[in-house]
Amino acid sequence: MRIKELSERTGVSPRLLRYYEQQGLLAPQRQENGYRDYDEPLVVRVEQIRSLLDAGLTTEIIRAVLPCIAEAADSRYPAPDFVSRVCEERERMAERLAHLAKNLQAIDDYLAAVVQR
Repeated sequence: MRIKELSERTGVSPRLLRYYEQQGLLAPQRQENGYRDYDEPLVVRVEQIRSLLDAGLTTEIIRAVLPCIAEAADSRYPAPDFVSRVCEERERMAERLAHLAKNLQAIDDYLAAVVQR
């Protein structure tokens, strides 16, 4: 399928799909005329990429874990490297959440003090 069809099916802009390709997240085939040709499995791959980005992972981390996701889908147990990497990212996200919660509390305290005056 062409990039426009993949874009329509996944809700991801063609520009962003090209960016994913530049980042090594997608590898479409090239036709003789140079056009990108996206196989059906890349629809699921784009959805996985979007989900991982929405979870806060970087494209660098996603590039490293995508092969593990494919392996995990083919087997009953995920690869240990994949689990380790996801645990590290989970910890990083938890730290960010704690920092955001602290900042939110500081803002709430400030607003409470200002509103009472």
